Amino acid sequence: MTENTPYELLEQPDGVPIKAWTRGVALEDEAKAQLRNVARLPFIHKWVAAMPDVHWGLGATIGSVIPTHQAIIPAAVGVDIGCGMMASRTTLTAADLPDNLQPLRRAIERAVPVGMNSFQKTPAPSENAWKKLGSEFNRIMAKHPKIGQKRPEKQLGTLGGGNHFIEVCLDQVDRVWVMLHSGSRGIGNMVGRYFIALAKKDMERNIRNLPDKDLAYFEEGAQHFSDYVEAVDWAQRYARRNRDLMMRYVLEALDRIRALPPFEAHVEAINCHHNYVQKEHHYGADVWVTRKGAVRAGSGEMGIIPGSMGARSYLVRGKGNPESFESCSHGAGRAMSRNAARKRFSLQDHERATRGVECRKDGGVLDETPAAYKSIDDVMAAQADLVEVVHTLKQVVCVKG
Repeated sequence: MTENTPYELLEQPDGVPIKAWTRGVALEDEAKAQLRNVARLPFIHKWVAAMPDVHWGLGATIGSVIPTHQAIIPAAVGVDIGCGMMASRTTLTAADLPDNLQPLRRAIERAVPVGMNSFQKTPAPSENAWKKLGSEFNRIMAKHPKIGQKRPEKQLGTLGGGNHFIEVCLDQVDRVWVMLHSGSRGIGNMVGRYFIALAKKDMERNIRNLPDKDLAYFEEGAQHFSDYVEAVDWAQRYARRNRDLMMRYVLEALDRIRALPPFEAHVEAINCHHNYVQKEHHYGADVWVTRKGAVRAGSGEMGIIPGSMGARSYLVRGKGNPESFESCSHGAGRAMSRNAARKRFSLQDHERATRGVECRKDGGVLDETPAAYKSIDDVMAAQADLVEVVHTLKQVVCVKG
């Protein structure tokens, strides 16, 4: 790394280079090993880009950008297909919020099923949204019935578990925003797992030649490539629609709270993926770009980089840096595993870290406590050449899956 480059260049004797925007941020050895495995694949375009929130993941490194010629790695896209963020600014200000924010959290939890829960009776907006999605899904299922169905329309407009969340936030001038994080729910998971297994099966004879069996891939022209592209595109659209509906249900729930004055919420909205694949043009070629825990940051494009449940989040404008394939980080990135966080931190630690935030303070969210994540400020400093900050948000209410 030279003084003129904001990234660390990891040379690869038997593969393409790795450009890692990790100055001032730890890059674990396990994540380096995964990045090097991906960089050894024969169809990588130019190099692999690692974002400052990079950390070990299943199949491929979370926080990586993987451009490929005529091939896609299903495990690099992952099973939370289309996972991403949405934020909407309201006309409310901090002065409009009640002193007791618990009714806001409870109202959100009643409006949007969280964790493994689904709607018992599908709301009309979700049912209408499913009509088109459902007919397209039926065509996919006709070819691949083993994907299975678990009534995906019942989960359309729901949060899910893990690190998914819904937050009420204040920006730098005390305007109220609603921000949420979710993806394609159970059906995206099933699509992802099915095609990951199918890629491994298709490559049974060649799997030993891969640096990691989870990097099994489909090549353009192969039997299942076009089917995967169709299914992953569908799951990504399902995920985006899922966020749209959740935002609608959250805003309607807040609108029914008598303690809040009437407000509007169409002032500004951003909806972006950070686990997905799509065709893009980079360095003279049309390539498949897989962003596993990364956000597209083309010139002028808006994105969301959330911190942990006790830290700041950032709404950013992309600078279109070609060396990162016009990408930036998708969050702070985990500093330790979920199991390690549960063992290391106490409920008292979590309560201190989330002081001033109306959120769960129980053991069920210890693995999501702020100290389990990297410093969002260090992550933002490491990617100053990728994005500029437009709004800084701090949550006052957090609903965790």
